[in-house]
Amino acid sequence: MKRTTFFLCLLILPFFNYSQSNPLNIVVIGAHPDDCDIDAGGTAILFSKMGHNVKFVSLTNGDAGHYNMGGGELAKVRIAEAKEAGKRFGVEYVVLDNHDGELMPTLANRLKIIREIRKWDADIVIAPRPNDYHPDHRYTGILVQDAAFMVIVPNIAPEVPALNKNPVFLYCEDKFQRPNPFEPDIAINIDSVFDQKIYAISAHESQFFDWLPWLSGNLDNVPKMENERLEMLANWRYKPLDKKTIECLEKWYGEKKASMTKHAEIFEICEYGSQPSAEEILRLFPMLPKMTD
Repeated sequence: MKRTTFFLCLLILPFFNYSQSNPLNIVVIGAHPDDCDIDAGGTAILFSKMGHNVKFVSLTNGDAGHYNMGGGELAKVRIAEAKEAGKRFGVEYVVLDNHDGELMPTLANRLKIIREIRKWDADIVIAPRPNDYHPDHRYTGILVQDAAFMVIVPNIAPEVPALNKNPVFLYCEDKFQRPNPFEPDIAINIDSVFDQKIYAISAHESQFFDWLPWLSGNLDNVPKMENERLEMLANWRYKPLDKKTIECLEKWYGEKKASMTKHAEIFEICEYGSQPSAEEILRLFPMLPKMTD
């Protein structure tokens, strides 16, 4: 079977065996179209296949991230790419109308995030930590932190009903060390959906096959054929699991399963929002094996 056909088959697998009577609602928030995809795309696919509801929210429209187009023209391209990626992931994809590279932690943007989290009745919110090389990433983290308590305050953004319970807020992985390094609390094995994640993020063609190769000086080396591009992305996204990731996998899957894992997404529990017990984490992440398994 050709690789492309395999990816398409992944998208039409029957999901009814995984459905839940009380589906969870998950919001992943990123600075740019494609950030959510990279940070939590595999976990999102697993949730979606189990019948849960996932929404990706990009706080900017990505209108600056290219070398030969920008503004409204680029924003239209990136919004269309996000829409296609959402179909491939099995999630709703929302792109807010803030300019790329100009995101600020304003009250107006905080209220936008509060409304998005409330409208989705979120159980889980995933976002970057507020320390990153890119100001849009940093301010996304700050904005989500600032919204974390306010989502349950009725008099803030009262046009959207406040949540009855604070969601669990999670940080997605990064490698920044100051003021403190990322410490994973939850690790999700995404081996079974890694190929689908690669196929889904490849929808962001302007980024992975134009902008990022141009930044690294490798634009001339980008392959033309789809299967070769998918292979390039798979190799780019693959990295040997580090010690912290393996230890976190062992906590949730046991040593044998952890030793066999090639691809994982890891998350740190934010000190804001609900603080889940191990039992609650197992409820919120039903793809994890039960303690007795």
